[in-house]
Amino acid sequence: MKRFVLALAAAALLLSARGAAAQPADAPIEHLHINPTLRIAQNFDLKQGETVRQIVVIGGDVTIAGTVEHDVVVVLGQVQLAPTAVVEGSLVVTGGNLKIADGARVYRELFVLGGYERSATFTAGGNQVVIGTEALGSALRNIVPWLLRGLLMARPIVPDLWWVWWVAGTFFVVNLLLNLLFDGPIRAGAATLRATPMTAFTTGLLVLLLAGPVFVLLAVSVVGIAVIPFVLFAIVIAGILGKVSFARWVGMRIVAQEDPEDRMQSLRSFAIGSAVMCIAYMIPVIGMITWAMAGVMGLGAATLAFHTAYRRENPKKPKAVKPVVPPAAPPADATSGGQSGSLGSSGLQPGDPEMPQPALSMGVDLPPEGVDLRPEGRSYLTSPMQPAGQVGGQAGVLALPRAAFIERLAAFTLDFILIVIVSQALNLDRGPVDGPLGRAGMLLAIAYHVGFWTWKGTTLGGIITNLRVVRTDGAPVQFAEALVRGLTGIFSLAVAGLGFFWILRDPERQSWHDRVAGTYVVKVPRDYPL
Repeated sequence: MKRFVLALAAAALLLSARGAAAQPADAPIEHLHINPTLRIAQNFDLKQGETVRQIVVIGGDVTIAGTVEHDVVVVLGQVQLAPTAVVEGSLVVTGGNLKIADGARVYRELFVLGGYERSATFTAGGNQVVIGTEALGSALRNIVPWLLRGLLMARPIVPDLWWVWWVAGTFFVVNLLLNLLFDGPIRAGAATLRATPMTAFTTGLLVLLLAGPVFVLLAVSVVGIAVIPFVLFAIVIAGILGKVSFARWVGMRIVAQEDPEDRMQSLRSFAIGSAVMCIAYMIPVIGMITWAMAGVMGLGAATLAFHTAYRRENPKKPKAVKPVVPPAAPPADATSGGQSGSLGSSGLQPGDPEMPQPALSMGVDLPPEGVDLRPEGRSYLTSPMQPAGQVGGQAGVLALPRAAFIERLAAFTLDFILIVIVSQALNLDRGPVDGPLGRAGMLLAIAYHVGFWTWKGTTLGGIITNLRVVRTDGAPVQFAEALVRGLTGIFSLAVAGLGFFWILRDPERQSWHDRVAGTYVVKVPRDYPL
């Protein structure tokens, strides 16, 4: 029935739009039977003896005393059928109330979402479906002014609608209680917004973009279906607490809060921030921008605060320090007789006050031969069997410089040109997806990058520009990291390339997909082996 109602409304709107050009604005009502009637935010009255082909009204009331040759569809409006009313098609009322007088006739189906009042003798010609009460219909109909003067003007609050203030007051009370009960998490979120507002915004945006694919992957795994409700609940709670943190942060920006842990000052900051946000919600366009920014930045701040708290409770294990092998002692001078020769070469004689003493006489234990005492990652001397230009070990790879944005862009351009050539050669660029690749070409691009990252740690474009993809611990990229990096790279590109441009401001020159997959892109020497 739901699909039937939606299809019926869409068909009526299309028919109305097609006949609007031929319909004079001041045509007499008795000549309207050749075209359907469409009204948006206006009332319509069909008098006795008049005939129309079809009626579609959105956000207005309808009174019918004449004849309708086909269907009547009314959304968010009241409908009244007089005793002389005749509807030869179906009657659909969504978000309103329907009153039918004795003698009115409906030849086909009747669907009502809202209030329904009829005479005892009335019977529709087809199925009758009624959902709700008159109070529900009136409540739904009260949404029409908010849709016209609120949503269409991009502002959440319409000042002259009394019920909007009831909703806003309810949200304020709930947020106030959350501000008092969860002072610690909200204080951490406000501190995150105060320190890194742009990072909080990008983190919140990334969480929203990745939520859908994560749910799909969990659903595909079957076992992860049970985790989906908990992840969704966590995102919702993070968003709610994040909005409270955003309100407190706004208040702190207006009136400085000297002590972040003072509950009274935190309450003052929350009240000031909530008042400022409420005023912004009433301004067209700015209101919707404020609402969106509060949601995204609040979600990002809550996510970052949770990550910081988790790292505090579960710190990383310190790296083990490896011993360092001391340099080999120079050979003794054969002409001077060992130690005395060495003293003679320095110009000192035995018994001089500044003569250096041997290490063993000072009680210093030297490490065993072959033991390296250098801290890990501090020295990367090449072995005798290693080429001079090659850096060895995982720590040695991390010591290489991070790839610059222009170098990564050059590698991406080379790979893109190669994929386009292959796609066109194999006729993979033909499909419903517009662009040089098409749907099959997009799959080829993902498979190409994931496969090469897993196999060689780079692509053909990366080989030409001397770039390699490694994990943050210096280990080679495995298939799991390559797949996550490839999928999240789609989102880095989808948001106007913001995920790629993130390289320009990141201290480690990581893009969004690098951060998610835990990888670096490094610049290797020309003789670096594949």
